[in-house]
Amino acid sequence: MEPVILARSGTSTPGRAAADWAAREAEMRGVVLRMPHDPLREPGRASVIVCGVSGDDDAPPLRSGSLSATLVRAAHDPVVLVPDRLATSRHRTGVTLGVDAREPSDAALGFAFESARLRGIRLHAVHAWALPAGAAYRPFGVPEGDRATWEDHEVQLLGDALCPWREKFPDVPVLQDVRLFSPTEALLHCSERAALVVVPRAPGATAWQEAARALLRRATCAVAVVPS
Repeated sequence: MEPVILARSGTSTPGRAAADWAAREAEMRGVVLRMPHDPLREPGRASVIVCGVSGDDDAPPLRSGSLSATLVRAAHDPVVLVPDRLATSRHRTGVTLGVDAREPSDAALGFAFESARLRGIRLHAVHAWALPAGAAYRPFGVPEGDRATWEDHEVQLLGDALCPWREKFPDVPVLQDVRLFSPTEALLHCSERAALVVVPRAPGATAWQEAARALLRRATCAVAVVPS
């Protein structure tokens, strides 16, 4: 089975937090934990690559040239970024997934559902949407009926994206959440009690990657970036 790979260890706070998280993940998945010198040159695939990150202003998460940014950009496997202020609590009751219901990432959906299944917790699927172009410039605002119609459509899109995965993981409870926010605002609002936040990495998903960057500046949970 594919191992869990720890990309950063050592005695620093991010290193210790990442090492602890990786050890728990490997035990949960029933696989070995490996600590190669260069995860990107490691032969084969990994269940997940784990990397510690600092939230200090002097060393912002995913800064250019950092190990975490390199892994997120180049890895073919899910990369979990573990902040130094990681908080573990029984009150963290779900896996939060940022999903673009128009172009859903099967890789991110599969990883999020599997992560929720392994932990025996709920999946909180968050879809961010915006009003149609030009709606904000209407002289009398957006009629409530139009907004409700648009939102119903977004809810249907999210339901359609989740349907095959709910059938594949029938034991995972799912909360569908459609937010009239940017991806960043949506994740910041929805991740306070998350044990893990999952976002896709794809050419059309840059907004979710920016959301992950913003989340890591204040997050107390791990954030997974999953390449499609």
